[in-house]
Amino acid sequence: MQRIGVLALGLLLLAAPRAPAQQATGTTLWRVAATTLPVPAALTLGPAAVMWNPAQTQDSARLQLALEAIQTPAAVDATGLIAAFRIPAGSIGQLGLVYGRVGLSDITQTVDSPDPTGTSVPVYTFALGGTWSRLIGPTSVGATLAFHETRLDLARADRWTLDVGASQPLLGDRLRVAAATHFFSSLKTNDPAQDIYAGIEGRIWRGPVSTNRVVVRGRYGIAFGHGFGAGVEVAKTVALDLMLSREGGYSDGAHWRPVAGLWLLIGKYRVTLARDAGVNDLGSSYRVGVDMRFR
Repeated sequence: MQRIGVLALGLLLLAAPRAPAQQATGTTLWRVAATTLPVPAALTLGPAAVMWNPAQTQDSARLQLALEAIQTPAAVDATGLIAAFRIPAGSIGQLGLVYGRVGLSDITQTVDSPDPTGTSVPVYTFALGGTWSRLIGPTSVGATLAFHETRLDLARADRWTLDVGASQPLLGDRLRVAAATHFFSSLKTNDPAQDIYAGIEGRIWRGPVSTNRVVVRGRYGIAFGHGFGAGVEVAKTVALDLMLSREGGYSDGAHWRPVAGLWLLIGKYRVTLARDAGVNDLGSSYRVGVDMRFR
């Protein structure tokens, strides 16, 4: 179970040096939140997507705001929040701030019996950072400098991370490749507190359906899990994303987990709804978000 896995990982790592243990547990909580992404993390787009890839394409809006809420099933009982805003900065590109928090709730202390004492145990991680992106020719590049705090009961660890990302269209808009670091803070290749994302997206078909222009895209991404899927966009006002993610485990092998997402453009607002199907009968995780663009 994911929640038990998060706690077990934290308790096991507490036997190691405390700061690295806390950092890895914080990243694990963010991986739980990422189960609601219906698009490979490196290919995500939007103001709040800087949490996964800072290389966001330029937008003509004078102000972009985003807010996303994440809820996992009761067996995990993790909640998350991502908030971001971005503004154009002339030839510099775009600048912004991003804040995110993921935590577990309803965890209480016990002493010498299974009965809880009523004292809650804080388990959470949050990140606050500044982000920058710019188009260099057709290539979008970006970076995010963020401060992180992770808390496991009385143990706490802080760290700074610097993430970079890039998104490159090829053959016009027929193909796009993207890659990004996630919570990069050391040069170690086996550091469990950081990830590297990569993805490729190709346009499968484009044409009119009734009075609307429809674009169908196929995607493949790799990170701590593998995922492939497809997206359908209609007249740039509604889109449906489907992804099948393959995730490995320590004891019972790999699992395939489907994720679906829908976004609607209503005036200056883009509303996003996403849900995964869960594994091992844990139930579904949900994500609800809204982007606002003021021109």
